[in-house]
Amino acid sequence: MPHDPRLDPEMAAALAADPLPPTVLHSLDREELAALRAARADAALPPPADGVLVTDHRLPGPDRVRVRFYRPREAPSRPLPCLVWIHGGGMVLGTPEMDDARVSAYVLEAGCAVASVDYRLAPEHPHPAPVEDCYRALRWTAERAGALGVDPERLAVGGISAGGGLAAATALLARDRGGPPLVFQLLLCPMLDDRNSTASSKEFTEAVTWPRANNLYGWSALLGPLAGGDEVPPYAAPARAADLSGLPPAYVDVGELEVFRDECAQYALRLIAAGVSTEFHLWPGAFHGFDGVLPRLSLPRRAAGEQIAVLRRALGGPTI
Repeated sequence: MPHDPRLDPEMAAALAADPLPPTVLHSLDREELAALRAARADAALPPPADGVLVTDHRLPGPDRVRVRFYRPREAPSRPLPCLVWIHGGGMVLGTPEMDDARVSAYVLEAGCAVASVDYRLAPEHPHPAPVEDCYRALRWTAERAGALGVDPERLAVGGISAGGGLAAATALLARDRGGPPLVFQLLLCPMLDDRNSTASSKEFTEAVTWPRANNLYGWSALLGPLAGGDEVPPYAAPARAADLSGLPPAYVDVGELEVFRDECAQYALRLIAAGVSTEFHLWPGAFHGFDGVLPRLSLPRRAAGEQIAVLRRALGGPTI
C-alpha cells in the first residue's frame, strides 16, 4: 500500500525493509483457494512453547471437527480457567496451528488452558457451519471440563479477525441458548459486520493486510447472496444483533489503519450502552493483525501484554 503517514514509524521501517507479500483473495475460485490453503499449511510456523502440552480431540458428530487443546505441562492440581479460542482467516483460511505461539503465551502467562477450534471454512461450509462448530466446541469444553482439568465456571471465548467475529457470535449463541455460561469475551480486531458501510471499511481499499476487497470476498464466501442484505442473522454478523445485553464482559481491540476500525468501535460502544462491562483499545498507527505480523516491535508487544493482562484479570489467573 502507499505509505500512510499515520503508520507507526517502527513498523513502517520494518515493513520497508521486509515487505509483506500481499494476500489477494477477491479473484480466487475454489480450486485456487484450496491451493492457497495447502501452501499455508506447508509453511513453517512457530511451534507451541516447550512448557505447553498440546493434544488434539475430535468433537462428536459426522464432521468430526477438531479441537486443539493446550495446557501447561506443569499444571496446578486445581482446575484451570479455559479460553475457547477461534483463529482468523477471513472465514476462508486458517487452522489452529497458526496460533500455536499466541495461545502458548496465553497458557503460560495468563495461567489458563486453551481449546482452539478447527472450524469448517467457507465457502464449502457457509453460515451457520463455522459458528455452530465454535459453539459445539464451547459446549464440549464445558461438558468435558472434569476430564480436561478445567473449571466450567471460568470459561471464556476469544478470537482474532474472523475468529473474533465468531467469538462474539458464539457469546450471543451461549446467551440465547442458555449456556454454557461465559465470564469473558476477548475480541481482537473482530470481523463483525457484513454490510461494509462504515467509513473505515470504505477507506482501506489498499492496506498493509486485509483490504476491503478481501473482506467482501470473505463475507460473500460465508453468506453468499445474502451478504449485505436484510436477512443476515446476528449469529453470522454480530453487528446485526439488536440486543447486546446479558453478554459477558468484553475486551475489544482494533488498529487505526484497518477496515474493521469503525465497526469494532461501534460494537464496543453498543456493548457498553447495553450494560456490558467493556474495555476498548484503538491501537494508533496499527494495521490489521499487526501484533502477529511484527511481534517483536514495541507497539505489538504492548498489545500482546494487554491481552495477557486482561485474561489474567478476567479468568482469575496469576497476577504480575
